[in-house]
Amino acid sequence: MSVEETTKSLSVPANSDFFEQKQIKIKPFSKSALIIRITITSLLLLTVYSFFSFDYKDVSFISGIMSTLENFKVMFAEAHFKHFTFTEALFQVVITLSLAALTTLFGAIIALFFGLFAAENLSSRKISNVIKTCVAFIRAVPTVLWVLIFAVAAGLGSVAAVIGMTFHSVGYLIKAYSESFEELDEGVIEALRGSGASWWQIIFQAVIPSTMSFLVSWTFLRFEINFGVAVAMGAAAGAGGIGFDMFMASAFYFDLREVGTITFFILILAILLEMTATRIKSRLQLR
Repeated sequence: MSVEETTKSLSVPANSDFFEQKQIKIKPFSKSALIIRITITSLLLLTVYSFFSFDYKDVSFISGIMSTLENFKVMFAEAHFKHFTFTEALFQVVITLSLAALTTLFGAIIALFFGLFAAENLSSRKISNVIKTCVAFIRAVPTVLWVLIFAVAAGLGSVAAVIGMTFHSVGYLIKAYSESFEELDEGVIEALRGSGASWWQIIFQAVIPSTMSFLVSWTFLRFEINFGVAVAMGAAAGAGGIGFDMFMASAFYFDLREVGTITFFILILAILLEMTATRIKSRLQLR
């Protein structure tokens, strides 16, 4: 076949739909874009100014890096048990894990109910906007502040930690669940409504089964977040667990080697949680 014949065989008629003509939409420069750029530039300038205006106590950058590497070496290469045993550390890890699991369970149950009403395709727009506004306010306040707010009434301890962590988990999961529900095919819901199915029948026969893998993924993600928060709350709110042992080892005993041991415990458990979540999600996707 000659070059001309090959070119003719590969040529596309001018009136064909082989190539789609798409217009490139350029967003006009608006006031909101100007405010965003000014904000980002201001934060960048403040960061640079703060970096040069800090009082480093005559410590050079190189010596600081060397001291940090030396501390890491002591923590992870010379880790040991001194003020607690392996069994005691394992028990404290279980307490932290239980705290994270309890708050995630409470948050998931409450968020599943409100998430159904927050989804616009399952509820009215007015109710959805009210719930989403309240949820945005809850998420805007950090978990530590919620724990301290409830600690005023319940006192520092596991009760305030559970309530505060559950409160923030609800706000996080309502947004995640409602967005998963809104991505459901509208035709399925309309077909069930047309066949005479009630609202609860649509929920349990179509919505939840279709979004189960997303719900499990978001729940496990929040569980991993709550585990990290529970470690911090053990020290900040006196909730106990491995976080309190880390606080005592670092701030009371000044034992970096023991801090390294606790860090290994937390790291190993975090890896096991990730492996478990991945296996459960893969099994749900196979069904």
